[in-house]
Amino acid sequence: MTIRTILDTDVGTDVDDCLALAVILGSPELQLEGVTCVYGDVDLRARMVLKLLCLAGLEGVPVTTGAQRPLLGLRPVYWPGHEGVGLLEDADSMLTPRVEHAVDYIIRTVMDNPGEIHLLAVGPLTNVAMAFLKQPKVVSNLAHLTVMGGAIRGPSTLQLPYAEHNIVCDPEAAHVVLSSGAPMTLVPLDVTTQTEIRQPDVERIRAVGTPFHDAVAGQIELYPRYAESGSTFLHDPLAVAAVVKPELVELRRLVVEVETQGRLTTAVTLMKPPTDGSKGVQVAVEVDVQAAETFIVDRIAQRIPSAVSANNQG
Repeated sequence: MTIRTILDTDVGTDVDDCLALAVILGSPELQLEGVTCVYGDVDLRARMVLKLLCLAGLEGVPVTTGAQRPLLGLRPVYWPGHEGVGLLEDADSMLTPRVEHAVDYIIRTVMDNPGEIHLLAVGPLTNVAMAFLKQPKVVSNLAHLTVMGGAIRGPSTLQLPYAEHNIVCDPEAAHVVLSSGAPMTLVPLDVTTQTEIRQPDVERIRAVGTPFHDAVAGQIELYPRYAESGSTFLHDPLAVAAVVKPELVELRRLVVEVETQGRLTTAVTLMKPPTDGSKGVQVAVEVDVQAAETFIVDRIAQRIPSAVSANNQG
């Protein structure tokens, strides 16, 4: 059965959002309904998405922009990097997203298709939180929500930061989403930092020989971590892979709480087994590293049939 998917993304310097989009486009199990952009310069993010979709021959996929700032406006926007470098050209200033706000697009699409839309959130959770607050019925009408974010930090992962980037950018939004009761899977740093993409993989992607794959390979090579070490983590692509092939990860049902006020612990995700009737969310606690890396690269290196866009003209 085809999974109808909305990707909510903060695509930019870190290439993992770009790779997540590539995995979606290379997976026949997924039908990309639309892409919503969140956090910071969302117009620039939208142009990046639109350029990638144009290179893939999928101009019909709706792209919308959403929240630029955190939910309560309490924290500055974190904006380092080289957003759009190596991908966007002067002529791409003509690429414009749809007028509809991303939050309204999420609400409309989910409510018009109850139980059919899988929302994949791989950036700060502001758009998702705003959708839940504006129309609470979205929570029960989603088929599923998969979030890349958070960290458990067990005994073998104490080297990880206390708090993961997507949660740090908007802890209050993360609290709204993770406490919403939506059917949800969380893919945290504990598993994503075990998976990487390396130089032979990039060469394989470029060898496909399409403008889209050339662009993806170029974005990987520009990412500072890859440029310095020859590899980078597959954070967001692993979240997509877990939707298509859930057996790649081991899931455990946990209650996830977000600290919003700690001096040292703001944005930390605290996880424990459900008690007192709370159902919690599914959290990826282990990953089949080799299988996941192979799956992700295989899907990125797929040629994209133009027919993928046939159902995405609305």
